[in-house]
Amino acid sequence: MRGPEIVMNLALTKSSSDYGQSFDHPAGEGMLYVPGGTFRMGSDRHYPEEAPVHRVTVDPFWMDRTPVANRQFREFVNSTGYVTFAEIPPDPKDYPGALPHMLYAGSLVFSPPARPVDLRNWSEWWTFLKGADWRHPYGPNSNINGLDDHPVVHVAYRDADATWAGKQLPTEAEWEFAARGGLDGAECAWGDEFTPGGKHMANTWQGEFPHQNLCADGFERTSPVTAFPANGYGLHDMIGNVWEWTADWYSQKREADAPKACCIPENPRGGSEAASYDSCQPNIRIPRKVLKGGSHLCAPNYCRRYRPAARHAEPVDTSTCHVGFRCITRKRSAS
Repeated sequence: MRGPEIVMNLALTKSSSDYGQSFDHPAGEGMLYVPGGTFRMGSDRHYPEEAPVHRVTVDPFWMDRTPVANRQFREFVNSTGYVTFAEIPPDPKDYPGALPHMLYAGSLVFSPPARPVDLRNWSEWWTFLKGADWRHPYGPNSNINGLDDHPVVHVAYRDADATWAGKQLPTEAEWEFAARGGLDGAECAWGDEFTPGGKHMANTWQGEFPHQNLCADGFERTSPVTAFPANGYGLHDMIGNVWEWTADWYSQKREADAPKACCIPENPRGGSEAASYDSCQPNIRIPRKVLKGGSHLCAPNYCRRYRPAARHAEPVDTSTCHVGFRCITRKRSAS
């Protein structure tokens, strides 16, 4: 972790839950009990990296009711002096061959084009902006005034994985189980229909991405973390608004379903760090973690990843204006 480690003296309390027997967890507002169980992880209907559907089991845990918001992250930074990855100029040793004038602190910001563009070329709508960070989400002249309840963004993996309030990042399996809210096998976190009765259930993109944003859900960019209905476990924003980091290394290959109930994986983890490198860019050896949940930039014509089964590989040194995180607590270790 870059920056001082946060140390919090949290009293343990006994809590109960509507979903069954719980366990002791750090006191504090905003965490909800997720009961654990066996579910069908993945999907065979959309993107190849989600397949095959396979059963896994996860233990109970507690999860933040919402993504970490700007207000919470500011309190963390003020109490620890933490400096995010986007605020620190890159070390030239980590980027051999890069020209000195290209090595500056910044982050990726969505910049919508004025016309239809080639959807295979993401550089048409992403710009690495000097001075973009969690306090300045859209560049150095922007700020987060009035956005206290919006999710913090421009957090790289190391920022999300900091010893933050004594919690941990969820595994991919834990995250997906929680996102489903008890609806095992459903297409969306709230059922099988994306907009039931015409109601928007998450902050996603309406219109032709990336040039036409109709804002039919009421938001052009991020939204307050409780703006949309909670799922069956009471968790908000598991889908849309911002992608969320998980603790697992990305692996393109998924295990097949266990042939017998006795063989169902328990508390599974992702692949190895070495296997997480992007095979399409063999000269770039930056490991990648799994993101879950989709964001306000997910659109039917481009990215249908506004579903619990969806997943995305993100380099650990990358931060953007549409990636955030939330934490969990558990009894066991998932390091």
